[in-house]
Amino acid sequence: MNLSELLSAIEPIDLKSCLITQSDRMLFEHYRDQNIPVETSKINSCTKSFLSALVCIAMDQGKLPEAHTPITEFFPQLLADPDPRKREITLEHLLTMTAGFEWTEFGGQKSFPRMTRSSDWVDFVLKQPLSVAPGTRMEYNSGVSQLLSAILVQASGMPTARFAEEELFSPLGIEDYKWEADPQGIHTGGYGLWLRPVDMLRFGLLYLQQGRWEQRQLISRKRLNRSVQPAIPACSPNQGFYGWHWWSNTFSEDMIEDHGWSSPSPSFGFFYARGYAGQFIYIIPDLDIVVTLTDDKRKKERHPSNVFRDFIAPLLLKAL
Repeated sequence: MNLSELLSAIEPIDLKSCLITQSDRMLFEHYRDQNIPVETSKINSCTKSFLSALVCIAMDQGKLPEAHTPITEFFPQLLADPDPRKREITLEHLLTMTAGFEWTEFGGQKSFPRMTRSSDWVDFVLKQPLSVAPGTRMEYNSGVSQLLSAILVQASGMPTARFAEEELFSPLGIEDYKWEADPQGIHTGGYGLWLRPVDMLRFGLLYLQQGRWEQRQLISRKRLNRSVQPAIPACSPNQGFYGWHWWSNTFSEDMIEDHGWSSPSPSFGFFYARGYAGQFIYIIPDLDIVVTLTDDKRKKERHPSNVFRDFIAPLLLKAL
């Protein structure tokens, strides 16, 4: 991969950071200024993928039951809900955002802002009506992530952040972080985690290495692979698929203008964590590559390009 070509391509975008590793070797390391490597910043909805990891760990340890378990085990109040379909919602429905709640994150009903203004976020989510039967379709919903964080607290007997410290952060060497919480003190499942770029990269490397870090298997290979597998088509306007709080897609020559390849065309699959305003962790298993991107500009100031799709992925494809 021509790294000088990448540097010149992303320079106008003014990213906060861009890190790329292959086979445990740093291929590319770019920061806007010298303070960024040591500062934590909001990773927004990338938090969801960290929560997914914690749920997998809790399942591996037997603290959480299997994914097909109805969430009435944790929220028995749903047994008295007038909509009997709520009793069918499972942990997997929460993980894949297919619980069926009538929810528009920011547009329309502005469900997410309404949740964050409520006095009890978990209660707010549970009381939302269903628009479709559980398992029917994906609807992006940070509220179900908050339910998962609340469930993790019940299952582990400790705050979500404490469980993360013991089972994920400490083994990965993540010491400097912040994590926001709701009015009940439940750490935010859908956003609110603050990390350094290198710690985002470490998390990506853990997934590239099938859940193994140094000499310890932090997440079982079987459960990790299930969590990142496509479970349901992503809701519009998103592309690709959604797994257990992870996105997945395939990049091919068809996505590049004037590609010029002969058949069969090269392509690669990838899965990724995505956060508002340019926070990403991409894992490309077949190429042994992890890419992390961070940004901090307001919507009107951000460059319209998709950095991974427009600049990084084409270079990776050319190297195949």
